[in-house]
Amino acid sequence: MSGMIVKPISATEAVAASLRERIFDGAIEPGARLPELELAADFGVARPTVRAAIQTLCHEGLLQRERNRSAFVPKLGQDDVLDLFSVRIPLECLIVREVLERRAPLEGVREAIGQLVGLSARSPWSRVVEADLGFHRALANATGSPRLEKLYLSLGGEIRLCIAQLRPAWPSPAAMAGEHRALLDVIESGDVDDAIARMTAHLERAVRDLTPVAT
Repeated sequence: MSGMIVKPISATEAVAASLRERIFDGAIEPGARLPELELAADFGVARPTVRAAIQTLCHEGLLQRERNRSAFVPKLGQDDVLDLFSVRIPLECLIVREVLERRAPLEGVREAIGQLVGLSARSPWSRVVEADLGFHRALANATGSPRLEKLYLSLGGEIRLCIAQLRPAWPSPAAMAGEHRALLDVIESGDVDDAIARMTAHLERAVRDLTPVAT
């Protein structure tokens, strides 16, 4: 199609994207090690390319490194989940309050809902992970506060790992989309207390779904 600009991605970006997808889809399980030489052979790239991709995912919080050992997908145990949500819940409630008190436009949040709605039961779970985070990120962005959005995104890696771990709790992406649509409906009603209560309930459900399977 004429006039379209296609931005090429580097080999490092391609490897990082593939690993990210495998992590979210469950092909790479929590605790699994990622030897650089094996990955280089698997992807048909040089080892420094794999090393750079792994570093990218470590920066995102999706992988961790230990000295003289291969990177691995961190396991989020029960204590990790509870600690993460003890920060996430008040932060997202603050985001909701800011959105409503500033009467922020929510077009971006509606578009994010559309991404969830557009997914089917056959969609890779990695797309569900990104769409779910996209909804919450759009709310943070709607506040108009770059610092608040940056603070939220600093938790992004662990949040995405949690969403990936939530797969057994949702019968379909449509059910997840319905949950987020209902949440947005309450936010759009304009009642701050109701919206905060609904966000809290939404995230507390995630904690309940996560902690029985956390180890």
